[in-house]
Amino acid sequence: MKKKLFYLVLTVLFVLSYSTSALAKPASPEEIHFNSIITDGHSDTMSNVVDSSTWLPKVDIGNGTPFEVDIPKLQAGGVNVPFFAAYTSGYYNNTPRSISRTLALINALYWTEKNNPDTFKISSSLKEIEKTVHAGKIAAVPTIEGAYSMDEENAIELLHQYRDLGVTSIGFNWNYSNALGEGANRQYNDPNRTPSEGGLTELGANVAREMNRLGMVIDVSHMAEGTFWDVIQVSDAPIIASHSGVKALKDHQRNLSDDQLKALKENGGVINIVFYPAFLTNKPNTYIADVVDHIDHVVKLIGIDHVGLGSDYDGATLPEDLPDVSHLPKLTEELVNRGYTKQDIEKILGKNMLRVLKEVEKAAEHDPANVGTGLTITPTYEMGEIIQDRTPVLTAKVAADNGAKADENSLRVIVDGIPYTPAFDHETSTISLALNEGLKERFHVVTFEAANNAGKVTRETRIFYIND
Repeated sequence: MKKKLFYLVLTVLFVLSYSTSALAKPASPEEIHFNSIITDGHSDTMSNVVDSSTWLPKVDIGNGTPFEVDIPKLQAGGVNVPFFAAYTSGYYNNTPRSISRTLALINALYWTEKNNPDTFKISSSLKEIEKTVHAGKIAAVPTIEGAYSMDEENAIELLHQYRDLGVTSIGFNWNYSNALGEGANRQYNDPNRTPSEGGLTELGANVAREMNRLGMVIDVSHMAEGTFWDVIQVSDAPIIASHSGVKALKDHQRNLSDDQLKALKENGGVINIVFYPAFLTNKPNTYIADVVDHIDHVVKLIGIDHVGLGSDYDGATLPEDLPDVSHLPKLTEELVNRGYTKQDIEKILGKNMLRVLKEVEKAAEHDPANVGTGLTITPTYEMGEIIQDRTPVLTAKVAADNGAKADENSLRVIVDGIPYTPAFDHETSTISLALNEGLKERFHVVTFEAANNAGKVTRETRIFYIND
């Protein structure tokens, strides 16, 4: 009897052991990859969407394209949170041109959303991103690479307009220096390539603080090292390097030193490892393994919580085995082969970046007085509307919600970062601004702003294009 009981217990233990073993079977690389929220901290695809002459959107990435990123490739690669950059390299002493080029690429993102409502949605907060991903759509995050559109006259107001448009992160430089600070090249983009000096300017520090207040992420890729250290001192919120590498593995001005990485950890930020071979290795051929070597270095130095992915798709050459975003599952396979756990891989693929967004939003200022019944503002122009006049009359209707009244003293119209006091027609409840000087360049941004008598501010912002 005892022997039978012994064998029965032994059998039960064997079955339980087998069942537990079966349940504990590790997930495959494919399962890990496609069950993760995957962010890509930097893509230049919108530069390919626009026409090179008019800068109007032309190519719909909802269909297959020759580009390294389009919607079918994003779906095949499992990337559901791509960060799309509005890139400018700096038009020296030509702020209107920089504004126009930046707006052209933001407008291209809105045009892409309009053409692909079932698969693609601009998402500018963690809540919006999670909602979009849950709905099975691609959450497109607007960013700016190179804040050459900002100067002493317009910076703070233009920053607010960019935030209205959904811009979530801004990199102050694209290598060349500007009004905000010194870029990685340590020179200006004038014909003589005049050397620059210093790090963050006073204006740059003010912009950084205002970005903290607005819940926008500061991007230190392309900054000179001195500018990086100034940002670390100024910012009270985590920062990112959207697409950089590790200087210990490849000595390049675009990569971060170990000291910078340690400071990034203390700040709570993330470095997104770039895929560009020139930043990864000196070898003639580059592969996914080289990308993961940089990830390994970051993890060993500052931990698993501070590294992500920032491809630079459609803006750089790529590793041999990572020619476009559809091949990204191979990177997860390499991470599995190197012994990273499912939880670690989820952090690298996206959770670390989403954590930064959460902390930046948490650190932002929230005005408890700016609540209550507001106003509804309806601009005459739709997003991206094409007009014919360089001295347009900019108008918008103001409607009161639940009896709230507009404070006429609060009315403002902001054009390309410059605020104006508009006229107000009581009979039609219309705000209007007649511009006396002709607007330069093609793309412009207008914001209509009004507050109710309790002080709650309402804003509506639109991009428009002049085709004369």
